[in-house]
Amino acid sequence: MVKDNETVIEDFNKLVSMTADELETGREIIEILKKNPKEDPSKYDEEDLGHTRKVVSYNKRHLAQEEKSKRDANSKSYKSLKNWGHDVTKA
Repeated sequence: MVKDNETVIEDFNKLVSMTADELETGREIIEILKKNPKEDPSKYDEEDLGHTRKVVSYNKRHLAQEEKSKRDANSKSYKSLKNWGHDVTKA
């Protein structure tokens, strides 16, 4: 089942817990955050929505599978999630 845009936007804004300035990688996420810093749902275009779906899917999947990322800031899982905008220490 494909989630509606409103749900994807809500999930993206919850899961991406880092600012554009905090992100070192994730160019598309950085662009989305800079373009829409107030998280206004009407400001996301179709291209943004396509990428936010990928970000939400990746973060949810890895948070569910990789318990280590929640405990070990030096783990590959933790670092990978940060590349996708999610800092577990802020969640």
